[in-house]
Amino acid sequence: MTAEDGTFDTPGHLSVTTGADAHRGDLFSRDCPTRQLLDRIGGKWVSMAVKVLGDEYPGEVRFAELKRRMPGISQKMLAQTLRSLERDTLVARRVEATTPPRVHYRLTDLGYSLTEPIAALRDWAELHMAQIDAANAG
Repeated sequence: MTAEDGTFDTPGHLSVTTGADAHRGDLFSRDCPTRQLLDRIGGKWVSMAVKVLGDEYPGEVRFAELKRRMPGISQKMLAQTLRSLERDTLVARRVEATTPPRVHYRLTDLGYSLTEPIAALRDWAELHMAQIDAANAG
């Protein structure tokens, strides 16, 4: 395959094109980190956490309040979800040196940029769930 101007002939190369898209990945490349990122941000707990934290942006939410506002999540799963979001720099964590320590979370600007796409996907799912349930029941 011949590379066109501004592209590479290796799928998934992080410099697939020039200009504003110079650092885009290629989802269809087996080695592209986009796949792993989508796996991390595509789960229901991430969607819920981003929604709750987005409602308070740019403010903070304590761990216990997050757990209360995310029905069904265990303490362990919430901690894992928040650690993953923090590792990806979508969430910032602040610990108050009290007894017991108070832990606060907030979306970073990058994390806040995820609220609109996740809201669109959530809205689509809520709108079409009955239709999909009916298709799966038949």
